[in-house]
Amino acid sequence: MSDDTATPPQPSFGPDGLVAAIAQDAATGAVLTLAWMNRESWEATLRTGRATFWSRSRGELWEKGATSGNTLHVRGIRLDCDRDAVLLLVEPAGPACHTGATSCFFEEVALEDATA
Repeated sequence: MSDDTATPPQPSFGPDGLVAAIAQDAATGAVLTLAWMNRESWEATLRTGRATFWSRSRGELWEKGATSGNTLHVRGIRLDCDRDAVLLLVEPAGPACHTGATSCFFEEVALEDATA
């Protein structure tokens, strides 16, 4: 019998109090964005089911899509084997990138020697 009151596994936050968080489309598998979470944004995400991050440049919490409407509804969460990275499986309500692109990962970089 499982204990529904058990504390979920926690990320291993770095010395700066942050952990990398990758948002991946739960339906398509597309990687949408990389952001940072601190303990407060982690707890907000667990509580609300909406991806909430820590803005390193602004020094504040930000719920993805709070102003644009392009929210990321969290459908599942995975931690990597060292718990120093978070994978958010999300249902996006619009583009994930502030540029309007579906994913922040749209710039392709060619390898110098593709045979290496």
